Amino acid sequence: KKVDKPGQTLADDVQLDVRGRDHPWVSRGGIKLAHGLAHFGWDVTGAVAIDVGSSTGGFTDVLLQRGAARVYAVDSGTNQLAWKLRQDDRVVVHEQTSARILTAAHIPEPVDLIVCDASFIGLAKVLERPLSFARPGAGLLALVKPQFEAGRAEVGKGGVVRDPAVHARVVDEVAAWVGYRGWTVVGTATSPITGPEGNVEFLLAARLGDPHPAD
Repeated sequence: KKVDKPGQTLADDVQLDVRGRDHPWVSRGGIKLAHGLAHFGWDVTGAVAIDVGSSTGGFTDVLLQRGAARVYAVDSGTNQLAWKLRQDDRVVVHEQTSARILTAAHIPEPVDLIVCDASFIGLAKVLERPLSFARPGAGLLALVKPQFEAGRAEVGKGGVVRDPAVHARVVDEVAAWVGYRGWTVVGTATSPITGPEGNVEFLLAARLGDPHPAD
């Protein structure tokens, strides 16, 4: 039974199910990035960032609300980014644009942070070009999705990867790929929410270069 009037009386033992948004972002994806920034203690105030696979803009929204100076929102789709983000002067929208073909015309300045929540493609393919725009010491916070990293035989019914061993392996493989490109992985964390069909996803954080250089 739906209760939509203030002051309506209910029995003392009735079970309530409160429905509505459980977050302040334009999409639930923002929950993932907000968790990652808090988990790793990253401050994005004043940062210039690339949001790879921006979609509705959950990650972009988090960055702006946390004080980012500018976000390049990159997505191969079109008309997905939330209207309020399109109207924000701090957002540079690159829709119908594959992250695999980014050039200096798209990203005309070094960036401090790259975030990624891409689907239907492995991170090694989608991040190669975006990483080339990072300044020394820049941060990377990417969502590792086992369903798009594992072999076809390892993906079960409904596109779900359930084996923890496969989860661990694909995270290690992405971490190794990032490391080969001069980035230092500073940690990983399980996403606080699952992906479509209940897939467990992981946040990987890295810094370009050595985050703790010797004095």
